[in-house]
Order: sequence, then structure tokens, then C-alpha cells
Amino acid sequence: MMDITKIRSETPGLEYVNHLQASGSGLMPQPVLDAITGHLTLESKIGGYEAAAQEAEYLDGVYDSIATLLNAHRDEIAVHENASASWCQAFYSLPLYSGDRILTCEAEYGANYVAYLQRAKRDGIIIDVIPSGTDGAIDLDALRQMIDEHVKLIAITWIPTNGGLVNPAAGVGAIAHEHNITYLLDGCQAVGQMPVDVQELQCDFFSATGRKFLRGPRGTGFLYARRSTFETLEPVMLDHFGADWTQIDAYELRTDARRFENWENSYALRAGLRVAIDYALALGLDNIQTRSWQLAQYLRNALLAIDGCQLRDIGTDQCAIVSFTIEGLNPQATVLQLRADGICIGSSTPAGTRLDAEARNLPVVFRAAPHYYNTEAEIDDLIAALQTPAIG
Repeated sequence: MMDITKIRSETPGLEYVNHLQASGSGLMPQPVLDAITGHLTLESKIGGYEAAAQEAEYLDGVYDSIATLLNAHRDEIAVHENASASWCQAFYSLPLYSGDRILTCEAEYGANYVAYLQRAKRDGIIIDVIPSGTDGAIDLDALRQMIDEHVKLIAITWIPTNGGLVNPAAGVGAIAHEHNITYLLDGCQAVGQMPVDVQELQCDFFSATGRKFLRGPRGTGFLYARRSTFETLEPVMLDHFGADWTQIDAYELRTDARRFENWENSYALRAGLRVAIDYALALGLDNIQTRSWQLAQYLRNALLAIDGCQLRDIGTDQCAIVSFTIEGLNPQATVLQLRADGICIGSSTPAGTRLDAEARNLPVVFRAAPHYYNTEAEIDDLIAALQTPAIG
């Protein structure tokens, strides 16, 4: 059982804002803020290099924390400045050539799909989209029928940016594993709101951010790379951290996933990321999922009482992201009005998930994401604000 009173007392942002947007950037707990400012203070007193050296053992523990979170080995973890950097290090390092097929999903994230388009233009790869089933999630039977000798990569988004859909990521992983196809999973919106087990998912790569449901600082992301996959790959970008310069005309790659990192990074943010992950682990990801998903369902039920409101979430399983439209309200303008009144939600444009948006003829939608530190009363305040005549 979570001590919500204690959790809220450790979330200083709640004093200033009703924050229902963990899908964008969750509110940091005080211990995370303390870790970041503490390391920055140390850097200011003794210097950046010296602070990193003094705190080396603690900072290195971020790899253990991430590995525990994902059920991986620490040598399979690389830390980056954001999830896109992690995802791109994996994707662009894969040897894909003209005629090779990649399979993705209708709910794929816009940044990922742009990368597919670039390699299609540059390398001649073929992009094929896995059909969705009647519930809107990936159709696993359709995926099986698409497999042939030309499929070299399956790359999907587990939870999209524009709503509560939860794709069957483990089912996709089982099919990829059965056919020995590399599997790249974008878990940005999953990490921190639900348990993640890369062994169960059977993915070769998993990318995520620290700033969303994990409640870590912006400027942090990480990559899981399965050893049996990454040990045959050379990173698309390399410096003398990812490889040792052994001779004038030779270098040797690191033997762990940190070959995908580069030398310079923010140690203060790494300290904050470690604390954020340890904080979530101490609460228990099962507990976090139960509470955050229950709050999201409470929000969905409350929205149905608003005239002209249409829920836009699809999928049998729906997570802590809630998408909706309200007749007569412009989401982007309304979000700004709500923010001025101390209520934070977001909006999602079709460009973020263009395949899904065009298939369902979606306009810009509201996106709200209550997290475990929120309360039903805060959701009630949002519902009341959305019904205020001054809004819109």
C-alpha cells in the first residue's frame, strides 16, 4: 500500500500546480532534486572532474539501477541525454541494406518514423506497417503472416504518445525471437508507469527516458542492448569512450553497451536519474501501475459526463494516458488557459503519430496523464475547469 500523503509531501511541485501530465514530464520527487543540486553544488566547490571522481562509485550505480528496473545486466545498459539519442544509436547502428524490410506499427512515434524514411531514402530499405486489430492494437496474426526472409527488423512503440493504447510488446517479441529477427522497442511511455522486463519482452534493444513516468530529470535517457545482439555491432557514432585508441591506425570497441555512449555527459543528471529509478523501485512498479491506471480510468469515466466529449483511447488494455476531444474546445488554446489556472495537461497533434491519426481521422487531441501522486480531487478540478464557460 502506498503512503500517498508521504509521496505528495515529497513532491514539491504539487504545492504550485495540479500536474496531470506525466506523459510529458512527471514531477520530480524532492530526493531527485536533492541529488541533482547536491552534485552541482559539489562541482561548484571542487570542480566537475573532481566531483565525478569523488562520487564515481555512486554515479556508476545508475547502471545497476537501470538494470534492476529492466531485469537486465548492467553491461547491457547505456545512458544518454534523451531517449531519442538512445533509440537512434541502436537503429542507425543496424546493418540494413536495399531491399531489407522493417516492420513497424500504426501507432509508431513520429521521430522514429522519420528515421525510417531517412534510411529508406538513403539505404533503400522498405517500411511495412503491421495492421492493427479491431481493438486498435497490433494484430499478431497479421504480423506472423508478414514475416519473410527480407524482414530484418521489427521496431514498434509499446505505448504511443497520443493515447492509452498498450501494444502487445511481449507477443511481438515472441514472434521476433521465433524468426531470429532483431527487435527494437520504444518504451518511453511505459517505463515508470508499469513493470518492464526485457527478458519477457524478448527485445534486442529497448529505449526510454527518465523525465516522464519515472519522474527523473529532463536530459536523461537510456538504452538496453542485448549482449548477443550488440557485440556484433559498431555504433554509428564513436569516440574514445566507446572505443580505446590502441594504435595510431587502430581502435578497439568497449565490450559492454557503453560503446554506444560518448565521453561527456551530465553527472548531476545521472545522479538524479539513479535516485528517480530507485524511488520507483522502492514503491514497486506493480503498485505504481495499479494506482496510476485506476486514476486514468477515473478520469475517463468523469470525462464521459461532459457534453460533447469523446474519448480517443483505443486498445483492450489502456494505460495512464488519456486522450480525448471536447466539441467546441481547441486543445492547444485550452491547455494554455488551464495552465494559467494552475492545471497542467497536454495536447497531441497528428504529426506525433501520423499513421494512427490519419487512419482514425484524429484532430489535435487533449492528452492527460495522472500519476500515482495525483488524487481523484485533482481530476475533479480538471473536469470542473473543462466545463467552465471561460474555457475555450
